[in-house]
Amino acid sequence: MTRAFYDIAFTPRVLEMQKKHGSDHAYAKFLAPEAPPNDALGEAEAAFIRARDGFYQATVSETGWPYVQYRGGPKGFLHVLDEKTLAYADFRGNRQYLSVGNLTANDRVALFFMDYANRRRLKLLGHARMVDAEDNPGLIERLSDPDYHARPERAVIIDVAGYDWNCPQHITERYTREEIEEAFAPIREKLALLEAENAGLKARLAVHVATERP
Repeated sequence: MTRAFYDIAFTPRVLEMQKKHGSDHAYAKFLAPEAPPNDALGEAEAAFIRARDGFYQATVSETGWPYVQYRGGPKGFLHVLDEKTLAYADFRGNRQYLSVGNLTANDRVALFFMDYANRRRLKLLGHARMVDAEDNPGLIERLSDPDYHARPERAVIIDVAGYDWNCPQHITERYTREEIEEAFAPIREKLALLEAENAGLKARLAVHVATERP
């Protein structure tokens, strides 16, 4: 866990609950003034984010209600611009603009990055700002994948405030089609070799039977 994340997420009420349930001692070291802030992404965090093909994004409405949206795209569609900045092209969807509307009133976001196959989870808090496509077409082009057929309406730029690697204890293992295909590739290759070998043996047997006939 990072101190920056701790400073944001562990509010007085949260600390009160930790003390009540006896977990406050486990996190006390992150409150110490000498603890490093670790508010910038390292190589492990950047690599993990770049490898994702989707993430969950939470915003808060003007009435205080949270809204969680799934953002998906090709791997790497969420760009790590530097150790403190993320950005992605926001594609046109159902045009409800719930996240967009929320962010115009409150720029705080929470992101969840999931690797279900390896039971890993990265949580990130930040501040988001939006840039319309017509205002900065160069940025939109930089963030867009030309092979991904979707229309970007804006860029969303997120300034990292803190992050935390979360406990994998209750993450259910799930696999994408790509991960399943990759896992079964060696088996398919072996099966193809066995089928070819079997076909060869059948052909040789047929020739042998034909030559042995009186």
